[in-house]
Amino acid sequence: MAKVLPRSLPVPARLSSRRTDRAERPVPLARRLLLAHPGRLARSISGIAFAILLMMVELGFRDGFIDSMLLPIRALDADVVLLSDGKYQFDRPAPLSRRFLYEAEAVSGVASVRPLYAARTGALWKNPQDRRRFIVQVFAFDPDAPVFALPAVTANLAALRLPDTVLVDRRARDFLGTAENGTRTELAGRRVRVASTFSLGPDFFTDGTVLMGDRTFLTFFAATAAGEAAPPGPVAPVPGLADVEAGIVKAAPGRSPEALRRALRAALPKGVDVLTKPQLLAREAAFHASVSPVGPVFGAGTLVGFVVGMLIAYQTLFSDVSDQLPQYATMKAMGYASPRLAAVVLRQAALYAAVAYGPAWILCALLFRLVSDVALMPVQMSLSLTLITAALTLAMCLAAALVALRRLFSADPAELFR
Repeated sequence: MAKVLPRSLPVPARLSSRRTDRAERPVPLARRLLLAHPGRLARSISGIAFAILLMMVELGFRDGFIDSMLLPIRALDADVVLLSDGKYQFDRPAPLSRRFLYEAEAVSGVASVRPLYAARTGALWKNPQDRRRFIVQVFAFDPDAPVFALPAVTANLAALRLPDTVLVDRRARDFLGTAENGTRTELAGRRVRVASTFSLGPDFFTDGTVLMGDRTFLTFFAATAAGEAAPPGPVAPVPGLADVEAGIVKAAPGRSPEALRRALRAALPKGVDVLTKPQLLAREAAFHASVSPVGPVFGAGTLVGFVVGMLIAYQTLFSDVSDQLPQYATMKAMGYASPRLAAVVLRQAALYAAVAYGPAWILCALLFRLVSDVALMPVQMSLSLTLITAALTLAMCLAAALVALRRLFSADPAELFR
């Protein structure tokens, strides 16, 4: 007797689940559309990557410009800084009367108040090799009350007590020449001897920095300054120096810089700005980012890169949608809603952003390393720059996709049957 076979054999549970997962797994339509035309993909990625690189360079140069202007402030050994209220920028001259330092020294919680002097006009440095002269910035202080937290400076304080002796920034620009221990040259028309070097770096307006003791500074730059009677104390080492560039305040142990700032603000008159070191850094960075002409220029360049990248991404996505318009119309006829089709285009735009960002990041990192070595600018691919440019790249491509969606929404399924 023949066996009667069942109409359908039972399917093992494992195979059944695999088929169900495979059937429910969404098709990576955006990725397949991206890879459908390799030649177009390469051209599109190149254009978008160029726009990303432009944004990275502009933002990186802006950050490098601001960081270079903050180098002297970061090197200060300060909890609180006293400045003239007319000093809107740290490297612009605005003298502060030294009598305010005496008043600050009497405030409870102050460990020390140390004067910082500066000269930028007339500070002509003679290149020891070719004898050409260039303007540098000069900072001076009492070697017995140092104001810079630089190990190379701290190790050579004894040399600064000698007359006509200076320390030179070894990261100054190359055209200032090479100065080492024992080098003799001229500064402000007077002979000087280089005792040693330290590492700071130039900025957009200053090619190099020279440090000297306050008595040498008086001889070089303040010999005709009007003196004033000065009470004895650490803030008055040289009676001829009536004004200072800044007062560098150290807090007593256990006193917070913010609490000391409030106490000094209450004790000093309104003609003095009292800022903690982080506040001074933030104010200086905000000034160069928004008020200084260089910061807005880099911001405008970033905007240009964003617009260029958006136009390139729009042209790419518009072409992709136009080529696949019959297929999108067919999907509409099959019941796919417009938001679901729009999500495909948006995912495609996000993939363009991700694929183009990698090469742009690598090229920018190499460019920054070259610029840092050649131009001595503190530019680098920092984490903040990476996150900001990644967000701008994604926003740029998604904005282009939103504009290109008009072409997708215009697809009419009825046109397929005419």
